[in-house]
Amino acid sequence: MNFYSLENKENTASFKEAVIAGIAPDRGLYFPESITPLPKSFFDTIEDRSNLEIAFSAIRQFVTDDVPDKVLKDILTKVLDFDFPVVDIAPNIGTLELFHGPTMAFKDVGARFMANCLGYFSTNTTNEEVTVLVATSGDTGGAVANGFLGVKGVKVVILYPSGKVSAIQEKQLTTLGQNITALEVEGTFDDCQHMVKTAFLDGDITHTKKLTSANSINVARWLPQLFYFLFAYKQAKSKGDALVFSVPSGNFGNICAGMVAQKLGMPVKHFVAATNVNDTVPQFMETNRYQPKPSTATISNAMDVGDPSNFIRIRHLYQDDFENLSEHLSSYSFDDKATREAMKTIYKETGYVADPHGAVGYLGLKKYLSDQPNTYGIFLETAHPIKFLDVVQDTLNHTPAMPEQIKKVMDGKKRAKCISTYDELKSFLLSAT
Repeated sequence: MNFYSLENKENTASFKEAVIAGIAPDRGLYFPESITPLPKSFFDTIEDRSNLEIAFSAIRQFVTDDVPDKVLKDILTKVLDFDFPVVDIAPNIGTLELFHGPTMAFKDVGARFMANCLGYFSTNTTNEEVTVLVATSGDTGGAVANGFLGVKGVKVVILYPSGKVSAIQEKQLTTLGQNITALEVEGTFDDCQHMVKTAFLDGDITHTKKLTSANSINVARWLPQLFYFLFAYKQAKSKGDALVFSVPSGNFGNICAGMVAQKLGMPVKHFVAATNVNDTVPQFMETNRYQPKPSTATISNAMDVGDPSNFIRIRHLYQDDFENLSEHLSSYSFDDKATREAMKTIYKETGYVADPHGAVGYLGLKKYLSDQPNTYGIFLETAHPIKFLDVVQDTLNHTPAMPEQIKKVMDGKKRAKCISTYDELKSFLLSAT
């Protein structure tokens, strides 16, 4: 299968080429040329299939030209070595926990899948080194750093906004060393993302360095996220009710992958994109006008995105038809006060400790379900609450137990280079050996 640029369908690439390039030469995001639904029998018997079997069947059509079946199964075995449970917290509400991986965030699967793909590709090509250049608003950095740590032929450069990620998130992306470099940017996530996109179009850099991105703009980071929704459907199928997913959304890669799962045939009634006050998409869903804006810092920092890259993929999935999209997607925004109140409500009524991102997802789900009987809703818990310890302690007067994954990085020494301009990034990339 080939992938084409959403800027110009004439610009195509194989899966391997798209992964290594990250973004098309015209700055467009790559998109699969087709999505072939899985047979109905797959979903009829999904509860009898292992997560590995489900993932292999779902992703194979997109990668098979470049990743042989045996290699793909080996990669998925390494990637999917932890659980993805749906936890019931109310009669018609569950939460899909995506934080049981090595960095305790949902991005572990995509980062590890991409790292393993690049590792496989590097064994079958020349010794040309690849530089993974990535911006993070929180969890991407740690997941990418962990996933790519020690991968031969790959260097990783992570840009993150100074003072706008949690202390634990910063530890996860700045303490590993080896082939991982962290750049602390004086600015917002949008500034980091703009620098990354500019570097990909800078001939001075691309003529001397082979760059790729590990943000969800990269197809190998983005597509594996569809696994979560299939794993959740496997567990929720027995409920017998229509299924709704509410996804805390920042760059919109996760919910977009869920919509690909729907295109593969997964029965789902509706998607809810729940955001914090960075409400570009909720406003679009009201007005049919896309108006990006500077991002605003919130307690759900991984969603502090004012111009979500993947929303163009979502619009493309529905032929850029607003009415068609509206039948499948609702989007609501919530401020920090509402987020904290939701955290308190969940904890008081169920004893469950939600992180601020999950709380936003819960709020979006509750708003949608208010007039939707016979519906079972799942909100995604995208990160362990320990990663937002200050917010959880301040809001709930509760301290979650420290998981082993987090204990490992807490004593690490921070190593980060401070920059504030694109020219500083360019200088660093050109001087790096």
